[in-house]
Amino acid sequence: MKKLHIILAGILTILAVNISVAKENKAKILVLFYSDNGGTYELAKEVAKGIESEKNTETVIKQVKTSSNPKLKNIPVASVDELKSYDGIAFGSPVYFGNISTGMSEFLSKTVNLWTKHALEGIPATVFMSAGSGAGKELAIQSFWNSLAVHGMILVPTGIRGNENIDKNIPQGNTVLGTTSLNSVKNTERPSQSERYLAELQGKTIAKVSLALKGTFVQKEIIPTQEKADVNKVLQQKQIVLPQVPKPAGNYQPYVRSGNLVFINQVALKDGKIVNPGKLGTALNEQQVKEATKVTMLNVLAVLREAVGGDLNKVKQCVQLTGIFNTPDDYAKHADLMNIASDLTVEVFGEKGKHARGTLGASSLPVNSSVEIQAVFEVE
Repeated sequence: MKKLHIILAGILTILAVNISVAKENKAKILVLFYSDNGGTYELAKEVAKGIESEKNTETVIKQVKTSSNPKLKNIPVASVDELKSYDGIAFGSPVYFGNISTGMSEFLSKTVNLWTKHALEGIPATVFMSAGSGAGKELAIQSFWNSLAVHGMILVPTGIRGNENIDKNIPQGNTVLGTTSLNSVKNTERPSQSERYLAELQGKTIAKVSLALKGTFVQKEIIPTQEKADVNKVLQQKQIVLPQVPKPAGNYQPYVRSGNLVFINQVALKDGKIVNPGKLGTALNEQQVKEATKVTMLNVLAVLREAVGGDLNKVKQCVQLTGIFNTPDDYAKHADLMNIASDLTVEVFGEKGKHARGTLGASSLPVNSSVEIQAVFEVE
């Protein structure tokens, strides 16, 4: 009995896997239409019937907008974004003066985002239309094709398939591009039996093509590359003027480069003098120290510009800023003082200016500066 249970479990597992694989291998095809009075919808049902008659295919019928027509009000409405999820699409619309209907045109006008992402490229598409008197029906389908061709969809015409079997005693809506129905020609029920037959054949054709091409076009979302901001222009636009590089006061260099990292230390030196020298709380207030901090950070950026040969666009990332402030032992708002340097760095470099940071106080600093900044940048 235990062996029988194991065998049955194995069979059920195999069946479940086969069903899952079969589902994955099915071509899912959308029949998308706009209809005024239901004539295009009648053709849509015939196209769907033809699709479903083919093995390994399934179809979904949707309209592009809600309708108050009793025949149409319960049919679901498609979203623009879902179009990319189908293996094929059959589009249906009335003919408006040799062109696409307003309802369908409005829907297609919302597919710009899909176009920029190449989302519909390689998806088979076919067109059927309700043509009124028949005047301009080929022009209308060609107009429809133009919109689909821009998306890179694979256009599937009908040719003369099935024409030998239609009733030639009455006018029919057959074209080599796609099926139409002469809805305003009332010498017979419309769509006529022949038009319904041709629409069904068109459904079979789009099903075969969609199934054959399923998975051959991998839909990759194309993300537009953003134009990089020119840091040198940012300085000009924001009227940020970098000073001359301060000369070293001892046996050291303004910067050292090790691999792709540049190390810089600067104080609040401007035009050969220390800006707002002294200790916070004794000789200076917070605003004066903040002014000195900005001067110091401008010195850092000036040295950095020299390190990259004058082109700050070569900076890949501000890695670390450390602010050291000449403050009393009980002072605790060093971070507020250092925000001036951090904000300036992000203002100049954008996202590349966001960094790790440290701040601390000291009982004294070289040349009686109220601030010293140590910086590490990654460069090209």
